[in-house]
Amino acid sequence: MNDMTPIKTTTPKDWETDQEVRWCPGCGDYAVLKAVQRTMPELGVKPENTVFVSGIGCSSRFPYYMETYGFHTIHGRAPAVATGVKLANPDLDVWIITGDGDALSIGGNHTMHLIRRNLNCQVLLFNNEIYGLTKGQYSPTSRVGTRSPSTPFGSVDRPATPCAIALGSGARFVARGIDTHKNLGAVLKAAHSHQGTGFVEIYQNCIVYNDDVFADFTAKPNAQLNQIWLDDGQPMLFASGTKGLALDRGELKLKVVDVVDGDWQAAGVIIHDVTNRGIAMMLVDMQIEDGYPVACGVLFDHPRPTFDRAVTDQNAELSKGKVADLQKLLNKGQTWVVE
Repeated sequence: MNDMTPIKTTTPKDWETDQEVRWCPGCGDYAVLKAVQRTMPELGVKPENTVFVSGIGCSSRFPYYMETYGFHTIHGRAPAVATGVKLANPDLDVWIITGDGDALSIGGNHTMHLIRRNLNCQVLLFNNEIYGLTKGQYSPTSRVGTRSPSTPFGSVDRPATPCAIALGSGARFVARGIDTHKNLGAVLKAAHSHQGTGFVEIYQNCIVYNDDVFADFTAKPNAQLNQIWLDDGQPMLFASGTKGLALDRGELKLKVVDVVDGDWQAAGVIIHDVTNRGIAMMLVDMQIEDGYPVACGVLFDHPRPTFDRAVTDQNAELSKGKVADLQKLLNKGQTWVVE
């Protein structure tokens, strides 16, 4: 960790360390790192008030490359450490960096309870649908049929959906981004402005062990038709406005409709409402193989009181009129003298 001096107005360079960034050439992690470093000055935050906490995995190198305070913790336990950091100093801006294996396998219980408690922090889950650091074993998000050292004949597991798990755990903010997409910065800003756990799944390409697994919606020829970027208060349109999402009220699910001459109202396209949890769950569940685009942007944003604020307020109330006396506390109850 380099020595840091307070900075009033920062630039992306102020968030870069002198450490050599070491990921595989072409890894999507580079793009995410740059997006975060570009976004931090726009948030108006200070490096000395910022903490990045990671678990284990390729993405977990992240704290070394951010000129902030940081913890590179143990597998799956970043949420526990981040909770301790935030409760010890609620004024700190806490970011959790994790991966699909780190957060949803060994760390699944910690991730669930962090979200349930609604700690005021940001969670960036890098999803490459593989265990990259440990040489390409299949992960909780790997698709059926994924061939890997641990599934040489193809995985038979049904993959976990990170955003669905977050919503099921009581998340109040759920969003998706893509490592190289220009809109990732806007998603990060929205997560940071949310008071509570801002959960962001980032589709991240592992060029060595799972290259182009997301190409069906990230490659240029496919992006227009197979991505939909959602904006609160705006119609759910994609494919340059020629298609949209409508609500099939009979089957209570979303459906893709054609938009003729830009008349999205006539096509029944619905307006995105980030406070509608039911629609958010439908968006999360959309699959390309079923004829849907992949939903990106802010899917759900409906704040509620945070865990750290509740703990702080409770402690303040309980300590009213009391004087801190450590010796008195130590002498409380049964005590004895050893001679």
